[in-house]
Amino acid sequence: MGWMGKLIGGTIGLVLGGPLGAVAGAAFGHAIDKNKYSSSFARPSGQQKAQMTFFVGAFSMLAKLVQADGRVTDAEMSSIETIMLRDLHLDPVSRQTAVRIFNSALQSGESFDTFARQFYNEFYNQPQILELMLDILLKVAVSDGVFSREEERLLERAAEIFKFETYRYRTIKGKYVTHDSKAYSVLGVEKDSPVDEIKKAYRKLVSEYHPDKIAAKGLPEEFNKFAAEKFREIQEAYDTIRKERGF
Repeated sequence: MGWMGKLIGGTIGLVLGGPLGAVAGAAFGHAIDKNKYSSSFARPSGQQKAQMTFFVGAFSMLAKLVQADGRVTDAEMSSIETIMLRDLHLDPVSRQTAVRIFNSALQSGESFDTFARQFYNEFYNQPQILELMLDILLKVAVSDGVFSREEERLLERAAEIFKFETYRYRTIKGKYVTHDSKAYSVLGVEKDSPVDEIKKAYRKLVSEYHPDKIAAKGLPEEFNKFAAEKFREIQEAYDTIRKERGF
């Protein structure tokens, strides 16, 4: 990951600023002081900044999520570890970086909302990225078999901050909280939706989450792999519905 060297080097706090920059600065022991920019400091590209925001934002919001009900369970930590290894395929350096950010966010006095707002400000015009983040949060929230009211409140706030309509949030949540209509939730349609509506929803999602299109967004490579899994999930959901409905 090309920006990881900068992150390890401590400049990420200066680049990001705000609550996410403070978390990164604390994680790596570097003061965040805009006056410390020097002529030798190479400002990262917009794509590198977006990559940093996604990486730091993801693990900062996850930290606040698992804290929501007042305890951090082994199941939740195991789920985050699984996401690092199986879904994101983080290498050892990246995993260490993620853990430092996660632990720094756990100790931070900032709220989940402040992290979510900074994340939204970076990706407000890329709803696929916002939905991908919400998907990751939901996956961890239900990992211990209990979807607490405190966790749901935070996820509802995330959906509100990300400008998701209530219906869309419920359909995304349906992938994890209910099981009898998971395929329909993946596509964001109802079980009694007309076939044409299902096909339209499928085509739209396939276009939005095609690996090539997601890769062009400039996400960290590991999160592109998570997005590729979501693309596969969309295809499998459509196949399930198509066989069930016979079209």
